[in-house]
Amino acid sequence: MHKTRRRLAAALGGLAVAVFGLAGTDGAFAQTYPNKPVKLVVPYPPGGPTDIVARVIAQRLQTQTGQPFVVENLPGAGGNTGAAAVARASPDGYTLLVATTAHAINPSLFKNLSYQFGKDFAPITQLTSGPLVVVVNPALPARSIPELIALAKAKPGDLNFASSGNGQSTHLAGELFNATAGTKIRHVPYKGSAPALSDTMGGQTQLMFDTMLSAMPHVKGGKLRAIAVTSAQRSPAAPDLPTVAESLPGFEAIAWNGLLAPANTPREIVAKLSAELRTAMEQPEVRERFEAQGFAAAWNPPEAFAGFIHAEIDKWAKVVQVSGATIE
Repeated sequence: MHKTRRRLAAALGGLAVAVFGLAGTDGAFAQTYPNKPVKLVVPYPPGGPTDIVARVIAQRLQTQTGQPFVVENLPGAGGNTGAAAVARASPDGYTLLVATTAHAINPSLFKNLSYQFGKDFAPITQLTSGPLVVVVNPALPARSIPELIALAKAKPGDLNFASSGNGQSTHLAGELFNATAGTKIRHVPYKGSAPALSDTMGGQTQLMFDTMLSAMPHVKGGKLRAIAVTSAQRSPAAPDLPTVAESLPGFEAIAWNGLLAPANTPREIVAKLSAELRTAMEQPEVRERFEAQGFAAAWNPPEAFAGFIHAEIDKWAKVVQVSGATIE
């Protein structure tokens, strides 16, 4: 009887040592993290807003940690190619995803995704937040959101809005506008912002919901007219522009970037990355670089970012349902 008890106690003691040993592994690993290059996967081509944000962050994190943070562009399938690659990566903190608004839209838009955006990632922090800007062809007799709504209702189906592609925030922002305003402005998708803006300037389409980075140079050049921004508050980058919400209460469509790791990445590593990013985004030069792209720095803790992501997924699911948009 005593021998049995001693054996049981020894076994339990050994199990406790093993459990505490394993529990300490993540903590020890996090203390030395990072000790080799970290890859930031941007699921879009080089040169766009998300790529620029990623490179600003990578440069700053490298300065803070002493380890290289390398941007890798994996474009394709509306951002899904890069996201799927990170979802399959080892959950060790060395492969991270720079996500966008499109990733919250895609679960409702694409029928056969190979990953689950709400489950296959460990949110680290939001990086940026910024409005889209509503721009119209200068020949369009609408200088405000109320005038645009009145024109669209007077000529249902006659107006078209361009987008940078099916399922992008530039598409779904227009669908949200239609649903909120009760208009029927038709969607015309393009392969990127540049050709969409070109046709809006040429009059083939009449308006667009686009990023400030892409659209505002054409506004300043007189080739487009900006009439509103899509954020809840006015943008510091264009304080004279009203928000859509000033005419349509509750309307908000922001473009955002955030950083995520594969699911099951140790919490200590997620916390360390979050802390490093908080420090990075407090730097004036980082904030200035973001503001030059029409974005504001938007750090939040992992739990808050996770809640934000799920709210975005739910919000855009309703817009996709109303619009009837789907992509195989």
